[in-house]
Amino acid sequence: MRGVHTILIVDDHADFRVITRALLEAEGFAVVGDVADGTAGIEAARVLNPDVVLLDIGLPDIDGFEVARTLRASGGEVPTIVLISTRPAAEYGPRIEDIGAAGFIAKEDLSGSGVRALIGG
Repeated sequence: MRGVHTILIVDDHADFRVITRALLEAEGFAVVGDVADGTAGIEAARVLNPDVVLLDIGLPDIDGFEVARTLRASGGEVPTIVLISTRPAAEYGPRIEDIGAAGFIAKEDLSGSGVRALIGG
């Protein structure tokens, strides 16, 4: 894997995207894009080819689980998916693991080191 991981942020809250971009870039990640809904996230992942998609579960059009399923089914190289939410992981049960995500981070606990721990680098 490359030294600097590229990340796409998919979250419907503009302020969160701005703060997360600044946080991750300060911690050595290259944020290649950020979008506000699942449909845009699928398209951006195809066009930008990020190493990692930081994916909110609660999106306004389709949920993060459906986005992850679509990315996995699209063929080609699939980015590492890290799910995020304001809700605790326990509310989603086994769905996080079943979808094939690298893991889950609560938004309040998001950090570059937390993302690195899940993606292995």
